[in-house]
Amino acid sequence: MPLVQFIARACIYLLSFAVSWFALDAVNYEKILKTGHVKKAQILYFLLVAALAYLVGSFCCAFLYQ
Repeated sequence: MPLVQFIARACIYLLSFAVSWFALDAVNYEKILKTGHVKKAQILYFLLVAALAYLVGSFCCAFLYQ
């Protein structure tokens, strides 16, 4: 049973990562950031997506398994 639960959690986190990436794509964050700092903006975008995906995935796992 732990392997099935591990695979389910991994799928939930991957799905929440994809949904977070899709949702944050609608935000126009170029007005907030400085010009010429493309790499820093991409790192910030990835960190925001990862943080949101973790929060959503943790909520879904807690909702499903408890």
